[in-house]
Amino acid sequence: MSPDYGWWPSILSAAAVSAAAPALSELRSTALGLVWLERRPQEKGRVVLVRQGQELLAAPLSVRSRVNEYGGGAYWYHGDQIYFVNDADQGIYALGKAIPRLIYRADNCRFADGCVDAGRDRLLCVEEVQLPEGGSQQSLVAISLAGERTALVTGAGFYAAPRLSPKGDTLVWLQWSAPQMPWDGCELWGATVKGEGTLGTPYRIAGSNAESVQQPQWQGESLYYISDRSGWWNLYRYRNGRHEPVWQAPYDAGVPLWVFGQSTYALVTPETAVLTYSDRGLWRLAVVSLRSGEWQPIPTDYSEIHSLVRVSDRAVAFIGSSPLLPPHIVQFDLEDGTTTPLHPIAAPLPPAWISQPEVLEFPTADGATAYGFFYPPHNPQVQPPPSSRPPLIVRCHGGPTAASGSGLDLRTQFWTTRGFAVLDVNYRGSSGYGRAYRNALRGQWGVVDVADCSAAAQYLVAQGRVAGNPLLIRGSSAGGYTALCALTFTTTFHGGASYYGIGDLISLLKETHAFEAHYFDQLIAPYPEGADLYRRRSPLYHVERLTRPVIFFQGLKDVVVPPTQAEQMVAALQARGVPVEYYTFAEEGHGFRQSSTIATALAAELQFYQRHLLKG
Repeated sequence: MSPDYGWWPSILSAAAVSAAAPALSELRSTALGLVWLERRPQEKGRVVLVRQGQELLAAPLSVRSRVNEYGGGAYWYHGDQIYFVNDADQGIYALGKAIPRLIYRADNCRFADGCVDAGRDRLLCVEEVQLPEGGSQQSLVAISLAGERTALVTGAGFYAAPRLSPKGDTLVWLQWSAPQMPWDGCELWGATVKGEGTLGTPYRIAGSNAESVQQPQWQGESLYYISDRSGWWNLYRYRNGRHEPVWQAPYDAGVPLWVFGQSTYALVTPETAVLTYSDRGLWRLAVVSLRSGEWQPIPTDYSEIHSLVRVSDRAVAFIGSSPLLPPHIVQFDLEDGTTTPLHPIAAPLPPAWISQPEVLEFPTADGATAYGFFYPPHNPQVQPPPSSRPPLIVRCHGGPTAASGSGLDLRTQFWTTRGFAVLDVNYRGSSGYGRAYRNALRGQWGVVDVADCSAAAQYLVAQGRVAGNPLLIRGSSAGGYTALCALTFTTTFHGGASYYGIGDLISLLKETHAFEAHYFDQLIAPYPEGADLYRRRSPLYHVERLTRPVIFFQGLKDVVVPPTQAEQMVAALQARGVPVEYYTFAEEGHGFRQSSTIATALAAELQFYQRHLLKG
């Protein structure tokens, strides 16, 4: 007799998931060769600078910026010299042959997303000062290699991507101010750089409150950038005072600016670029003519592609993953059209055990269509009865302006190898499907996303793909909020999990960090004018409607979603006798980074479902 769904024996333990390959980011092509960052859960989340497999920094140094709390853009280079931000003190260091040399550090200051002004022996970067009264203030600054700081640009709420022209005579950057988020409205600015390094009068190049611009890159005197002015994040060029469309297609070739230093296109030669774009959540590769705008999709096995960089006139490299392989460094050769992993990559799970995703389009409220990736349960050692149907876990991504991808994620396979079906929902409001889809969540957070997750589950039940009971829902951060709303305001789901999710929108608005302090203005309504709406959409104020078992996980160092959010929900449910469990992790912040945490949480969540919601 086959074991019941949810109880299948699996070769993939929670500990094995947590010990999987490190997370890769910020691939760069330098005079030293390809360099990137590896976040290693086994080293308590330390972020290591790596050059083609060789570690460049010894413990305890960790390369991580905390600007906007999410960081990114944590190292910069010129020639063979690399500068980086050290996590422990947020100081800027120069990588040396022996030990790194401190360039600049100041109390309550953070730095990110820099470039090197080699002609003036200085670094240009984003500075964030943590204010004594709370909140923060950002500016663009110049820091000489002798450790002297000079403010260059102030006045906007937030900055990103300072990029110096090849001749060193023009600086461009991105800026935006509350209540805009950078994916709502972001502007590209520029200024002449005078001989001594001061800036002339700044001028706006592109962008507005209704246009999101990102990723400026220079090629000679031409400035390239991504803009969604057409409704899609497409590629443009600015030269001789004119804006020229370069790549125009009904696809997004950009991503939300949650972290600095992202790269979705590479200028390979004056005639050619390579970019990656989202096609219903699957990331594709394309070669683009910079002269005609004609483009050619490139078939590859990769469905998630990021950190795209030029290697030579005939090659680019990127971080890629597929449904069968985790993220790794890949080179694409433009001449023969081949993609080649640059380092040996072993599948962390035998292919026979891997559940591969199906792109799901499903009808939802208001006559709309939403999207997701469906993973059926899969285990070569188990043959379930033909008439049986598995339990479903609906997974809500964070953000909420973000998206789930389809590259191999062992956290998904942890569930599918045990007999669960998993559905990653890219509800309306997710990125990668155009601006109109992204904007569908405006004023509707806690409504549209919940409706889409509920519709997705009901669609799969109607299709006979999953059982009607239990239907489970889990999410982290903003996804945790969606999960809690679905459990509170609908009757679709029978239980779930909240990873550092939100229960009280009003208290979070008063506690969260500067970057997201006005995010809710767009997602819900301005506050306090919309206070009643905030209350109506906060699960904490309607906890009497939440009768299903819920398990909570929370990092005690989380400043994005503070622990009080989970604590209030847990206390309210306990007082009403609802089955609830609460796990806290003293050294974790927003997003779990340590292998022990990841393993503990996965194992506890599985046992919670087995204890309260599964037969067996």
